[in-house]
Amino acid sequence: MTHLRLALPFLVALLAAGSAHTQDEAPPAAAPSTGTTGEPATGGVSQERFGGPPADAAYGAFQRGLYMTALNLAMPRAEAGDAAAQTLVAEILSRGLGVARDEAKAAKWYRLAAEQGVPEAQFQYALMLLDGRFVEKDPQGAYALMQAAAEAGNRLAQFNFAQLLVQREPGSSGMTKAVAYYQRAADAGLADAQYAMSQIHANGAGGKTRDDVEARRWLLLAARQNFDTAQLDLGTWLIDGRGGPRDLKSGFGWMSRAANAGNVAAQNRLAKLYMGGIGTEPNTIDAAAWYFLARRAGLKDPEMEDFLDGLTEEEQKQALARANRLR
Repeated sequence: MTHLRLALPFLVALLAAGSAHTQDEAPPAAAPSTGTTGEPATGGVSQERFGGPPADAAYGAFQRGLYMTALNLAMPRAEAGDAAAQTLVAEILSRGLGVARDEAKAAKWYRLAAEQGVPEAQFQYALMLLDGRFVEKDPQGAYALMQAAAEAGNRLAQFNFAQLLVQREPGSSGMTKAVAYYQRAADAGLADAQYAMSQIHANGAGGKTRDDVEARRWLLLAARQNFDTAQLDLGTWLIDGRGGPRDLKSGFGWMSRAANAGNVAAQNRLAKLYMGGIGTEPNTIDAAAWYFLARRAGLKDPEMEDFLDGLTEEEQKQALARANRLR
């Protein structure tokens, strides 16, 4: 079970004017199915999300990784109608923690807990209704549950409800409605939402005036949480001096972090920084090595191809060896 990321690529496309990305630097990417924020894939079960303050044996066992014990302790409570226990049982089954994964059974327990108003269960069951693999697909029901979870303060639901609003109502009106939910999720520390807010401010979307200083602030917050796209953009902005002072060294550092995280566009840009000695000492071998990595992933840059053609056979051999070590 993953939290929905319908539209970060969709959002970036919508806000393309003024984006830091260029069409020739990265192949089209599908929306990732997992988050980049350090959030557990399902949004996790915390004492808060479990549905209250159950400092009991079932929750304690779950926290210690004793999942079978937690399931055995929680099941009688779940069958008796305890919403918190139903959420915990669903979490264990949906993730296959200590037992075989059974998302069909998890859906049953998420539904029962969602009907009792548990925001985490509402969020998870909404995802299932959108997906339609283990329950009958129901976009309208999913929309209502996602909104309820968002209003209850679940930051993943806030982000995803914003995505649904943008998807259901493309254009400025949908974005204007979505901004409040992106903002709440961003204020709660969700890196996906922080990056969305950076794009909104950078492009003056959703009723916001264009504000590169504010956009750069949100980029920094998301980048600090290892959101690699934010690191790529922040590196570019620092090097260009957009939204604040120019800082070549810091820009190189953020670009390097994104490249090392596997961001293909960042790998290509890092190659160019090494080639030009921007924020670092010029290094022909490292420049070629990072470009080799990006090219293996499907990115082809005419400028870097010309650069490679100018290298000796020995230099290319060294760069390939370096790229293999980076990989």
